[in-house]
Amino acid sequence: MQRITAFLAAAMMTTGLASVPAMAQDQNAAGSGSQTQAPAQNFSDDQLQQFADASQNIAMISQDYTEQLQNASDESEQQEIRQQANDEMVQAVQDSGMSVEQFNSIGQAIQQDPQLMQRVKGMVQQPQQ
Repeated sequence: MQRITAFLAAAMMTTGLASVPAMAQDQNAAGSGSQTQAPAQNFSDDQLQQFADASQNIAMISQDYTEQLQNASDESEQQEIRQQANDEMVQAVQDSGMSVEQFNSIGQAIQQDPQLMQRVKGMVQQPQQ
């Protein structure tokens, strides 16, 4: 399930934690291991702004669902909550004008490129009206 990578990247962007372990890789470990490498970091400012906007929306979704996860009574309920959160995050990415794959690619690239991380952080900090 590559979709959950969107959550990871957004959480890293909004909290500034570039060294967070990749939770998403736990979700898709049986899938495409090394195929998730990011391509060259030739992203346009528009793409990075879309990523920043989606990241902000995903951070809000993450906060909402974190409380629900903490209050879940069992693992089955937690899994259901995670799926709901994932679906909302995917929708937030798509609403920003990006595909999930594009979003994940930028998310992976910023983990590997501190300068790109700083560019996107600057875009996240700009007020979006």
